[in-house]
Amino acid sequence: MGDLFVYRPIILFAMFQLLERYTTESVTSGHPDKVCDQMSDAMLDACLEQDPKSRVAVETFGSHGTLMIGGEVTTNAKVDMNKIAADVYKSIGYTEKLKILNTVAKQSNDIAMGVDTGGAGDQGIMYGYATNETKEMLPLGVVLSHALARRLEKLRREKTLPWIKPDGKTQVTIEKGKVITALTSTQHAKNVSQEEIRKELIKHLFTPVLGSVKGIEILVNPTGKFELGGFAADAGLTGRKIMVDTYGGLLPHGGGAFSGKDATKVDRSAAYMCRFVAKNLVANGYAKKAIVSVAYAIGRVEPVMVVAYDEKGKNLTKIVEKNFDFRPKAIIERLNLRSPIFRETAAYGHFGVAGRPWEEIVNI
Repeated sequence: MGDLFVYRPIILFAMFQLLERYTTESVTSGHPDKVCDQMSDAMLDACLEQDPKSRVAVETFGSHGTLMIGGEVTTNAKVDMNKIAADVYKSIGYTEKLKILNTVAKQSNDIAMGVDTGGAGDQGIMYGYATNETKEMLPLGVVLSHALARRLEKLRREKTLPWIKPDGKTQVTIEKGKVITALTSTQHAKNVSQEEIRKELIKHLFTPVLGSVKGIEILVNPTGKFELGGFAADAGLTGRKIMVDTYGGLLPHGGGAFSGKDATKVDRSAAYMCRFVAKNLVANGYAKKAIVSVAYAIGRVEPVMVVAYDEKGKNLTKIVEKNFDFRPKAIIERLNLRSPIFRETAAYGHFGVAGRPWEEIVNI
C-alpha cells in the first residue's frame, strides 16, 4: 500500500498524458460558489491587513436571500465580516439584500497547539502541475476556459453587451490540441432573444478568444434561457469549485479547497508551493510537464511525503528536495503568504496569473 500511495500521482499523471480529448470549465465571478469564495478571501485579506499572523478558516453559504458565515478565526484584527460579505456581493453586480447569519468562532486550541510550533494546520495531500504547452504553463483547455469566463465578465462590466448579468459558466473541449467544442451559459436580461445572445457572443466572446470558430461546435445557453442567477437561482458554497481553481480536473486533487484559509492551512499554501516547484522544474528544463505532490500530518513540521515526476515518469524528487523547503513556515516565508493578496485569486483560477508569488520563475 505504501508504494501505491507514493506512485499514485504518476499513475494518474500518465493516464492524463494518454488523453486525446478532454474538457475543462470555468465560471464567472458571479457564479454563486465563486461569490462565496470571494467573500471568504475578502474576510481573510481584511484580517491579514491588520494582523499578518491571523489564523483564518472562514466559509460562506448563500441561498435565496440568506448568507451564513461560519468558521474559525484567531486574530487581533477588528473586521466586520457581515459588511465585507455584503460589499463583495454588491461589487460583483448583485443588488439583492442578504439576511446574514454569522457563527464564526475562535480556532480550536487542539489545532493551534500544533500550528504554533510550525506544524501543518491539517493533514492531507496536495498536488502541483506545470506544462510547456502554453505561456501560462497550464493545459490549453484550462487557459481557454478561464479566458472565455474573464472576457464574458469584461463584456458585462464594460457594458459592451449590457444584457449580460453576473452569473455564468464557460467550457471547452480539446481534441489533439485543438478546440472542438466551446460553451457558455450566461445569465441575461429578459428583453433579449437567444438568437441575439448567440450571435453577439460568437462575435464578442468566442472569436476574440479562440480566433476562427470554423469547425468548432458553439453552444450558448443550452437550456434555452438563463434569466435567474446567483443566490436567487442556486445555492453557493465556499470551496465547491476546486477543479476550476486548479487544473480543470485533468490532474489529481487532494480535495482541500483554498479560499478563506490562511497559509498555515497546507491545503492552500502547500498546493501553491507544489505549483511553484512544478513550474520551476519545467522552466529550468528538467521536464516538459511536471507533477509534484506533498503530504502532511497535522501538527507535524516535516511533510510525510514529497514526490515529483516528469512526463516520462522520471523521478525528480531529489532535485526538489535539494532546492525547495516544504515545511509550512518556510513556504509562507518563501511565497510571502501573510500578505492580503487572496481576494483576487478567488475567481478564474489560482494558477497561471503573472505576478502571484507561486508563479515566479527562479534558477534551480
